[in-house]
Amino acid sequence: MSPRTILQVSFRCIGLSLAFPKKRISFLQSLTTGQSVFRTFRMDRKKEPEESQDTSSAGADSAPTAVPVEDTNPSSSTESGQTSSTEPGLLPGETVVREGKAAILFPSANEVFYNPVQEFNRDLTCAVITEFAREQLAQRGVRILVPGERDRVQQHEEEGGKKEYITASVGERCEQGLRVLEGLAASGLRSVRFALEVPGLKSITANDYSAKAAALIARNAQHNNVSHILQASQRDASMVMYEARGKKERYDVIDLDPYGSPSPFLDAAVQAVSEGGLLCITCTDMAVMAGNSGETCYSKYGSMSIKSKYCHEMALRIILHSLDQRAAVYQRYIEPLLSVSVDFYIRVFVRVKTGQAVVKNSASMKYSAATGPPVGPNCEHCRQRHQLGGPIWAEPIHDITFVQKVLGAVSGNPTRFRTSKRIEGVLSMVTEELRDVPLYYVLDHLSSTVHCNTPPMLQFRSALLHAGYRVSLSHACKNAVKTNAPAGVLWDLIRCWEKSNPVKRERLSETSPAHRILSAEPTLQACFEIREDANPQSRKRHLTRFQENPQANWGPKARAKAGGGISSELEDKRKQFQGKRKKPITDSSQLKSLPCKKLRKVCPLNYNICSVFKIMRSCCYQTSQYFILLF
Repeated sequence: MSPRTILQVSFRCIGLSLAFPKKRISFLQSLTTGQSVFRTFRMDRKKEPEESQDTSSAGADSAPTAVPVEDTNPSSSTESGQTSSTEPGLLPGETVVREGKAAILFPSANEVFYNPVQEFNRDLTCAVITEFAREQLAQRGVRILVPGERDRVQQHEEEGGKKEYITASVGERCEQGLRVLEGLAASGLRSVRFALEVPGLKSITANDYSAKAAALIARNAQHNNVSHILQASQRDASMVMYEARGKKERYDVIDLDPYGSPSPFLDAAVQAVSEGGLLCITCTDMAVMAGNSGETCYSKYGSMSIKSKYCHEMALRIILHSLDQRAAVYQRYIEPLLSVSVDFYIRVFVRVKTGQAVVKNSASMKYSAATGPPVGPNCEHCRQRHQLGGPIWAEPIHDITFVQKVLGAVSGNPTRFRTSKRIEGVLSMVTEELRDVPLYYVLDHLSSTVHCNTPPMLQFRSALLHAGYRVSLSHACKNAVKTNAPAGVLWDLIRCWEKSNPVKRERLSETSPAHRILSAEPTLQACFEIREDANPQSRKRHLTRFQENPQANWGPKARAKAGGGISSELEDKRKQFQGKRKKPITDSSQLKSLPCKKLRKVCPLNYNICSVFKIMRSCCYQTSQYFILLF
């Protein structure tokens, strides 16, 4: 390579870094170096042979910027569209991922974390922040304008009369608007969508600890022409929030969507959000919060999780309790606006306020120690021992008034999001849930306990209504029964159903829960005649409530590496353990290839010595001496 060529390459890199004066070195490290850069430069020179050296200082950023393409048929697909790497302004190997109104430059090598599965999460967040901004900015004399909401704009004009408002539109900076922080931004897709789809924003800080991610965020902001609102940041998310604890530096909206648990960021988040501000938290560590590892859940959230059918709503109440507990340290408290369990994660939207008197109510409604539960060590129905879980949030997990506003905005403007139908279905179920009843029963689990066939949901709900109790479904589980009826009433209904659908009691063990429950006579006579009010409106309207997975491996993606890049081990592990319970290993020689769960290593012991080793292979590494002595 000649000296002149080397000078051209270095000049080209300097031009690329002009848009990022604060992170110039980090950005240059993320670019493809060597001959690839030279090829890109030479191709540009061939396309524009008359370009002078003075105009080349703009670098790659002077290339025509791709304008975000709006989807003319939002309901046609739930997947994000992609374009080829030949689009102007792209580096070698890059593609454009389109979601909502955003067009995100995305490296095909997966150098930053991106999960297209959570488009519903991002759509719902845009809808919630829009309604939150509408409420907050109305107090500041600002009226937001959302494309497609003509009826609501006309309504505001009629109600406002001659009162003067400052209008705020999407993509425009509003000086009286909200300050937003996305602490773990990755590619910056969520922040770019905020800038393009949520009106009334003053600034958006998209932060990520990865240098490659921060550089990509800055490029995506410029690619979508939102650099006047969105600023990229490469710092530790907790430090960004800790430094914003002052009343004048706090953010109005903080969004945290980490890979796994958000627990390391909660303490900083409850301090950095403004008075009455909005916290948006995602938890994807559902294995921990659903009871597979109760001790881990306690160490992260201060609550013991239980492996049960109601684990998804319990997970919501665990994270709400953890937020409330951490906010109470600083004389602050939370007001849940919306809490949903969707796919493989949970998502909560809470408002944070300050008030010493309200903080005291977190432990008890009276200022004294709370009393223990009035139960014995064993269940009075099945005689099994009770399991202790919690503490959990026992108050309502939704603000129905706020949820209805979001639902009305989404249903009135269905072309705004691709997942509008699913959002409408989930929020409709949320509005139908009993607010004052924590957790729920699962109908097929009740019937399987006594080994009888499952009664139809409408008949079982009707029986509860005939008995004088309230009942509803739950968005967190398809066969959930949320009711204020005591457990004894539900077992009486199951006993009455079993009399018309008998089981073979001679096959039941006398110590089994089924035998003990069915041996008692019901204290009420159930009426299973279907009532009209037993069928909720969301079911009558055939809304999309529990969507089927649209593709294989519909779940969390691999964790991003610290230095950039995505690990490919997750897919291999999924294939290895796919159907492991349905297809047990019969050949003992194959057990040696399975890693030990404790130490993540292959066990060196000989599994052919004793069948006990096969059973205890998950912990044989630590208990080998015990088993050797036993043998």
